[in-house]
Amino acid sequence: MSGPLRLTGTPASGGYAEGPIFCMDNDAASYLSKGSDAAEAAALKTAIAAASEQLAALAATTTGEATDMLEFQLAMLADDSLSAAAFDAIKAGTPADKAWSAALAGEIAGYEAAEDEYFRARAADLKDILQQVLDVLTSAGNRAPPPGAILFGEDITPTRFLATDWSAGGGIALAKGSSASHVAMLARSRGVPMIVGLGSAAREIAGLALLDAEHGGIVLQPTSGDIETFRKFSTAYGERSRRAEEGVMKPAMTKNGVPVRVLINVADPVDLDRIDIKSCDGVGLMRTEFLFSKVTGLPDEEAQYRAYRKVLEWAADKPVTIRTIDAGGDKPVPGFTVEEGNPFLGLRGIRLALARPDVFSAQARALLRAAVHGNLKVMFPMVAVHEEYARATALFAEEAKKLAAAGEPYAMPPLGIMVEVPSVAIAPELFSDVAFFSIGSNDLTQYVMAAARDNTAVATLNSATHPAVLRLIADVTEFGRQHHIPVSLCGDAGGDAAAIPLLLKAGLRDVSVVPAQLALAKAAIAGVTV
Repeated sequence: MSGPLRLTGTPASGGYAEGPIFCMDNDAASYLSKGSDAAEAAALKTAIAAASEQLAALAATTTGEATDMLEFQLAMLADDSLSAAAFDAIKAGTPADKAWSAALAGEIAGYEAAEDEYFRARAADLKDILQQVLDVLTSAGNRAPPPGAILFGEDITPTRFLATDWSAGGGIALAKGSSASHVAMLARSRGVPMIVGLGSAAREIAGLALLDAEHGGIVLQPTSGDIETFRKFSTAYGERSRRAEEGVMKPAMTKNGVPVRVLINVADPVDLDRIDIKSCDGVGLMRTEFLFSKVTGLPDEEAQYRAYRKVLEWAADKPVTIRTIDAGGDKPVPGFTVEEGNPFLGLRGIRLALARPDVFSAQARALLRAAVHGNLKVMFPMVAVHEEYARATALFAEEAKKLAAAGEPYAMPPLGIMVEVPSVAIAPELFSDVAFFSIGSNDLTQYVMAAARDNTAVATLNSATHPAVLRLIADVTEFGRQHHIPVSLCGDAGGDAAAIPLLLKAGLRDVSVVPAQLALAKAAIAGVTV
C-alpha cells in the first residue's frame, strides 16, 4: 500500500486509538478430513461441546447484557435442531466443516433477509456460533492481536470482543457493523473506540493506523503530518475526558446555572459494585430482563425481590426506576415470549406481560415488597394505549391487596410509562394520570423514522436528533411541565454529547445514561446554555 488510506464511517463508541492494524478477515485455517462419516459426525459433536464449554467459561467472566447474550448462544448451541442439517449432510458424505458451515449459512441468510430487527439480531448470534464451532473443528481459533492493535474487518463477533484483552488500548474499525449491535454496546460500556460502516478498503490493509472514533475516520499508513494532527485531537479528547472525570462527583448544571439530573441505566445489579452512588442522581432505568435468563427461564418472586432490594439499598434515598419485563422483539425468553412474524410490532413489553398475568403478578409482588427498602418508581414498557396502563396499575393494586391480607410489608410505588411508541408521544394528553413519563429514545426513534437500529444501510436515518423525533420529545416534555408530570429520557441519546444540547433545548432536565457515559454527559451539560 503506497501513501495514506483514509476511510470514513460512523462512530459507534467514542475515543481515539493509535496502533498496528490487525486484519481479522485474514484468519485462515484448514480442515483435515476424518476419513469416515462416523468420525466426521463425532468431530462435529466434539467441536459443538468444546465451543459450548468456551462460551460458558467466557460467560462466567462477564456480567449484564454480555452474559445474557452468551447464555442465549449457549441455548442455541444446545438446540439439536440447529445442527440437524449438518449431521444429515455428513451422512451424505460432506466433511464436518463444510456441513456445519453450509447448515449455519442457510440459517443466517434467512435471518439476514428478514425485515424484522429480531431476526437480524439473531443472525449475528448465528454467525458467532458458526465461527466458534468452526474454529474448534479446524484447530484455528482466533489469532491474538498484538497489544493496542486496531481490529479491522467486515464485522466482529461479540465473543471475539469479549475474548480480546483491551487493557493496552486498541480499537475496532468495521467495514459493515452497526452502532446498535451487541459489540457496539459492549465497546461503549468498556470505553473501546469503535467505528462502523467504513465500506471496502479496496487496498491491502497493513501498517500503522490512526482511529478517530470521535468524528468517524481512520487513516492507515499515515504521514507524519497525519500523526501530529491526530495526536493533537487525541490529547484534547483525553484532556476533556480527564476533566470530565474530575467533575463526575459534582451535580450536573448548565453553563447558565440550570440544574440537570443525571441518573444511570443498570442492566444487572452486579454492575453497581463499581459505581459510587454519589456520582449520580439515582437509577433512571433498571432493566429486569437479566432475571429472565434465556437458559434458566422464568425467575420466582423471591429471586426478583432480592435483586430489586439490592439496588434500592445501594441507592439509599435516591430514586430507582425499575422497568417491568420488556421481553419480546430482540429479547426472546423461553417459556414466555412467542414466535411472531413481526415481533417488534407484536406481543412484546407490557402487551406480553398483560397476556401472562401469572408472570406479571409475580414481578408486581416482588416490586411491591422491595419498595419498602428505598425510593422506588416502576415503569411499564411499550405502552401504546391507556387501557394497557390502566390494566397494569389494576394488577399492581390487586397484588397489593393480597400482600396486605397476608400481612406482608409492601409499599405502592409511583407507576409511570415509557414513551417509545409514537401514539403516546403524539397524544400524551391521553395519559394525564400517569405518575411520570420516561422517553425511550432508541425505540421511539426507530418507530418514528422507520429505520432499524442495527441496519447500517439506514444508520443515518436512525437519529434521535432528527427534527421529527426532537419535536415529539419537546411536546411530551412541555405536556409534562404544564401538568406537573415528571419527564425523563433513558435512551442512548441521553449519553450522546452531540445530542445533549438539543435535548436540553427541547426542555428535558432529567436524563439517564450508561455508567461509562456519566462523566462526559455531565461535562456536555456544563457547556450548554438554555
